[in-house]
Amino acid sequence: MKQDIYITTSIAYVNGAPHIGFAMELVEADFLARYYAQQGHDVYFLTGTDEHGTKVYRTALEQGFTPQELCDANAEKFKALVKALNISNNDFIRTTESRHKNGAMDLWKKISNKLEKRSFSGLYCAGCEAFITEKELVDGKCPNHLKEPELLEEENWFFRLSDYSKEILEMIKSDNLKISPSFRAPEILKMAEEGFKDVSFSRPKETLPWGVEVPNDLNQVMYVWCDALSNYITALGYGSSDDEKFQKYWNNAKVIHVIGKDILRFHAGYWPSMLLAAGIKTPSDILVHGFLTSEGQKMSKSLGNVVDPFEIIESDGVDALRFFLLKEVVVGRDADFANDRFKEIKNAYLADGLGNLVQRVHKLSERLEIGDFESNIQDEYLDSYNSAKEKMHNAVLNYQLHDAAGACFDFIGFLNQDINQKEPWKIMKQDSEQAKKILFQHLASLAKVAEMIYPLMPQTSNKIKKILNLDENFNSKGALGSSEILFPKD
Repeated sequence: MKQDIYITTSIAYVNGAPHIGFAMELVEADFLARYYAQQGHDVYFLTGTDEHGTKVYRTALEQGFTPQELCDANAEKFKALVKALNISNNDFIRTTESRHKNGAMDLWKKISNKLEKRSFSGLYCAGCEAFITEKELVDGKCPNHLKEPELLEEENWFFRLSDYSKEILEMIKSDNLKISPSFRAPEILKMAEEGFKDVSFSRPKETLPWGVEVPNDLNQVMYVWCDALSNYITALGYGSSDDEKFQKYWNNAKVIHVIGKDILRFHAGYWPSMLLAAGIKTPSDILVHGFLTSEGQKMSKSLGNVVDPFEIIESDGVDALRFFLLKEVVVGRDADFANDRFKEIKNAYLADGLGNLVQRVHKLSERLEIGDFESNIQDEYLDSYNSAKEKMHNAVLNYQLHDAAGACFDFIGFLNQDINQKEPWKIMKQDSEQAKKILFQHLASLAKVAEMIYPLMPQTSNKIKKILNLDENFNSKGALGSSEILFPKD
């Protein structure tokens, strides 16, 4: 059954330049969006930037910019990354846009009966944009940012998150809110079982002047949650007179949030509770990825080991990076980006595996003057393709994107093994018709490969279409096109 699907990434914080971790999140979400669209679903895909809060405000002051100037400059960098990665998003939301601010204020009003003003004293981590408890600290520091939190005493608006502990617990246990991989669920289940604590939803304007104003309390600005999390619906027109997209892609769609493990509690605890308070449908699925390290160490500007996705794309091509981030990284687990391993994977799978296969089949077909070919595959080729396709589909449904990427190369591996065993370059010397039969099957199989790898490596898919002269449905249009090296070997 075809259904509407809404896929989102988290919105990237604009206090700095894009990093490889957000590139991975974009690629994971894009893989899902392209795959489901290819299957005939109506997909809407959103990404964007988170532009309010303490970090942006302080960074702007430190660098001599206004907060808006800093946001404008860095938002362009994230848009550039989206383009460089060949991401198929339908929209890019910025939380400084009026459409977002209006929607966030409308949501605030909808949940106002669950908000109350309280004096509060707590430990605040500017890096997390969150109040944290002493038991969360490691050696007195935030475990994510390795900095001591600040002690803040303020009067803020609080959201009664504690009212939703049982409901969220049941939603997750019943998979009405599905967290994938499942081993990521216990963290939020434990919090819900112990009972959520009410959470600060605003900050005094005198402390933080950079944010969306709280309706009916101009001395306060919205704290990150009602502002940032609401982007998923404000981008669809929530809070405006034109909410057609909101009705279609939120109220009547499967909603998939792709996020990092450090913000799971906000997406599986705070966000659905806010929606319940507002009488709005909750998301269907949350896909949680881990962190990337660099050469075995946490990425740090001071260590000089931050991996720049733009540099990799420039030197090795966008699809080599997309493939590595999808095939090599097990979804939900932390992983390491090591340059030697990246080159090894690129050479083995892409240059020697896929690229060499396409080049050999094309060259042999030209020698035998093969032009048009039927796109139907038969016998063991069809068996291998169907097996790989089924494996890929099941892996996508279970959010095992690394297995889905691997399934494509199960079929490519079969084709390489087959052509090496049958050696059509030898057969053609004695029996050109028999050699043609083998190559017809390989040409038709490569058309299937081009179709399979499209969600994974869309640029490479299109290159193979051009080399084989395929139409938009991956059928032969006639004489083969010109060959090209898909992945130069390092």
